[in-house]
Amino acid sequence: MASSVSRIPVRFVLEDGRHADAELIRFLAPKTVDALLRRLPIEGRAARWMEEVYFESGITVGLEKAKSKVETGTVAFWPMGSAICIFHGQTQPYGPVNIIGVVRNGIEIFRDLPAGAKIRLEKA
Repeated sequence: MASSVSRIPVRFVLEDGRHADAELIRFLAPKTVDALLRRLPIEGRAARWMEEVYFESGITVGLEKAKSKVETGTVAFWPMGSAICIFHGQTQPYGPVNIIGVVRNGIEIFRDLPAGAKIRLEKA
């Protein structure tokens, strides 16, 4: 995956060594993406909600081009929970989210990820 100013390759790494490749897409939510990039790597404990995995980021950013509907593979930031969200199924967000990117491959690793498992977002 080639890096550019607007599309930044990242990886979600699980504590069992599995990973998923994704990219952050700056124009979708530039302030949110920039805040996350300054903080990488970000590690947290996975939480589950239907077909979504999310984890606390420690970043505070407000709504930015927020959406209430997402597609499978969407990576988003949930301002209300300061969380990074990965939508691995047809679930819709609990509340409006800032869409920040997409999982390019490996989405299946999130389907059986147990709550409480360590997850890290890092530059690829």
